Amino acid sequence: MNSLNARCHDIPSNTGLLRAYVKGQGSPLILVHSINAAASAAEVRPVFELMCLHHTVYAIDLPGYGVSEKSDCKYTPRLMTDAILDLASHVQSLHGNVGVDALAVSLSCEFLARAAVEKPDCFKSLSLVSPTGMSGFKTRLSPEGQTYGQDWLWAMLKGPGWGKYIFQALTRPKVIRYFLRKTWGSQQIDEEMFQHAVLSTRQIGAEHAPLCFLSAQMFSSDITRVYDQLTLPIWMSHGVRGDFVDYRGKERFSSCQQWQFRVYESGALPYFEMPEIFCNDLKQFINSPTDTLMS
Repeated sequence: MNSLNARCHDIPSNTGLLRAYVKGQGSPLILVHSINAAASAAEVRPVFELMCLHHTVYAIDLPGYGVSEKSDCKYTPRLMTDAILDLASHVQSLHGNVGVDALAVSLSCEFLARAAVEKPDCFKSLSLVSPTGMSGFKTRLSPEGQTYGQDWLWAMLKGPGWGKYIFQALTRPKVIRYFLRKTWGSQQIDEEMFQHAVLSTRQIGAEHAPLCFLSAQMFSSDITRVYDQLTLPIWMSHGVRGDFVDYRGKERFSSCQQWQFRVYESGALPYFEMPEIFCNDLKQFINSPTDTLMS
């Protein structure tokens, strides 16, 4: 079941079968969906469809989601970061080794940021939509690579065979709709995305990555340290409705020249509610000269 209406490419990777959707022409832009129980590249559909008119857009299905491999393993920031780096390297091999513009959503902003710190030459700019690790004023400065993962909880959730049933209970259509409404901060969610989310949870192995997510295996406790190390132009955006509105932590970066901020009168996925405005802002950021962005 394809997440987007576009051709699907296999990406050379050591993370397992990794796939991304490709559409358009021009300089490359990578899109990375969020992490939840029903995630896939379908979550970035409006950006994919509008930005492919100006760029060659690559929208990844991260390991454990969409049409990428969904093996029974521990899904960690390291695994997800490696997948993004593999995609970026593949894109560079096709576009003459140029720096790649990249956008990520929610928890995946942490993976993208880590990828950019580890291999800054792979990237030209980062766009972070509703990034995690910014709530309140708590700093997350644990030793490099440390997570909030609870192995005992992961083992309990998986259980001796009952993990799939727990996952099925958490991904009933009514439950998915409930969480999407909390994301939107509104009853008016995107119905096409809802339908795809329901279908994506019915695939074989779809429970493995979400069970890791529920046991906090993919949340980095060193992410403030990672954000501090970013040197590329960064555009952070978020909305003001729903459960994801606390971004007081961005004040830490308000005086950093490479950071720009945009707040939308929307939920956590502003590009679904105001796609043209969002993508015009994104284009302006991507196309701005580097010295302007950093001034």
